[in-house]
Amino acid sequence: MATSSNVPSAVHQLAHELAEPQPIRRGSVSERTIKCSKAGCACFTDPNARHGPYSSLTQAIEGRTRSRYLSAEQAAVAQQQIARGREFRQRVDAYWEACEQWADAQLERRAESSAGEDKKGGSQRSSRPTLSKKSKRS
Repeated sequence: MATSSNVPSAVHQLAHELAEPQPIRRGSVSERTIKCSKAGCACFTDPNARHGPYSSLTQAIEGRTRSRYLSAEQAAVAQQQIARGREFRQRVDAYWEACEQWADAQLERRAESSAGEDKKGGSQRSSRPTLSKKSKRS
């Protein structure tokens, strides 16, 4: 593991931001109107007379879409959690990018140091590779 003195300040700052726990979630909140299918109800024949609007949280869980109804208060909280979840994903992407830049810088330093060794002569192969003998069956 890298020591804190080797970690670039941008990576260290992003890691600190990611370490703060908060309630987050994936998904979306939407409002729906419902047709109840009762023959005597106005919603059965008139699309403008449908029941609702009802708020629902929709999420993809293990490859399946799941929805659940929410109260107005729950919908407001869920929307905040979803917004924080999107911000979290953006921070993770920024952290990933900063770590890749750090990794690229390490590769460049290694390439520069190995280029200096090539100029000094470097080591050469001491023996030639041997060819494998054919089997008697072939």
